[in-house]
Amino acid sequence: MIQSSYAPDSSYSPELASSYDVVVIGAGPAGSTVAALVASEGHSVLVLERATFPRFHVGESLIPETYWPLKRLGLIEKMKASSFPKKFSVQFVSDGWKESAPFYFDENDPHESSQTWQVERADFDKMLVDNAVDRGATVRTRAQVLEVLFDGERATGVKVKLSSEDGETETREIRSKVVVDASGNSAFLSNRMKLRIPDPYLRKGTVWSYFKGALRDPGKDEGATLIMQTEDKKSWFWYIPLRGDVVSVGCTGSMGYMFPKGSTPEETFQRELDRCPAMKKRLEPSERCLDFFTTKDYSYKSSQAAGEGWVLCGDAFGFIDPVYSSGVYLALKGGEFVADSINEALQNGDLTGETLGRWRSEYSAGIDNFRKLVYAFYAPDFSFASFMKEHPQYKPNVVSILIGDVFRPEVAEIFTAMGEVFPPTEENVDVAR
Repeated sequence: MIQSSYAPDSSYSPELASSYDVVVIGAGPAGSTVAALVASEGHSVLVLERATFPRFHVGESLIPETYWPLKRLGLIEKMKASSFPKKFSVQFVSDGWKESAPFYFDENDPHESSQTWQVERADFDKMLVDNAVDRGATVRTRAQVLEVLFDGERATGVKVKLSSEDGETETREIRSKVVVDASGNSAFLSNRMKLRIPDPYLRKGTVWSYFKGALRDPGKDEGATLIMQTEDKKSWFWYIPLRGDVVSVGCTGSMGYMFPKGSTPEETFQRELDRCPAMKKRLEPSERCLDFFTTKDYSYKSSQAAGEGWVLCGDAFGFIDPVYSSGVYLALKGGEFVADSINEALQNGDLTGETLGRWRSEYSAGIDNFRKLVYAFYAPDFSFASFMKEHPQYKPNVVSILIGDVFRPEVAEIFTAMGEVFPPTEENVDVAR
């Protein structure tokens, strides 16, 4: 089973004030980062979370650049002291069995940030939440936000349904100067304001589960993330080693291909496993220890990042396909960007969308660097091996994106040489089995 250091159904139930400087919707990595960094500046912050902790969440693999937000949050020593498996590299497998050499992060930068971790999100997210509380934020779980309140175009707070452990409920209005939507893929405010724009090239679906006793590589490679493409690039698997001899294994492909009418998640997973000999070999000695999970249609961006008194953060602003394990890093980094804009806005008394969303251009450029490399990964006629053979000078650019160093403008130079590379859309993808 997935390990957790915390007792089940852990909740936060403090008494709440009628108003705060900032209300954050969602206590995932983005929301907890915003809360910690804004509360550290002396502002009153309330985080409203629908679930209780620890809570299950996929997205276990951290890329090296997560080191810097975690350091700013004061959590590096806790991560070092944890039992999370250490991750030194990522390795790619094409056509179901052709293994590339591992990309060792310390070959790009020998700094200790080049070693990262594979985490169980239940414990990792709880660590982030506890850190926000330690820094002065108020966190309330069992809190379902029903509505963001507006006075004209200006957000003024939220309406929230609070539930107790015995099932009693209470609906309250809580005022704030700033409302942060960090609600993850549910994108609470973005959806209600019709800001969400799906990526037409990344309409993907995923089936995943957890396996105990799978084959692992020895030594330094034991904690490596493996990305394995199946035959003809119709799908790909992730393989993420976790604690307790458990691995997270998922398969992603176009939605119509992954979820044909009448097929179960288990049947889809087994069908694709049969097309990936390298993954099948690793899973032969293992036993599945949880049911299969599915996610559908999850790459998107928002047409607006902020308005007067409100701002989107992390996955609520946009999400990119998980092939390069960018999700947690972008949530943490996005949390930093948003927190800095809020602190500036509160200090100057300027709660306009221009100030609260001043990070959008830089953040979006970083996401686009991930996005374009994802497009190349899916493009059936593009070969990274051939491209790198022809353009070896761009290997540092690829490694920079793989580790998450995507906010330097020069990183994007690789895409000039690469040209316009797009994967097939859902409408023209071959879904024959």
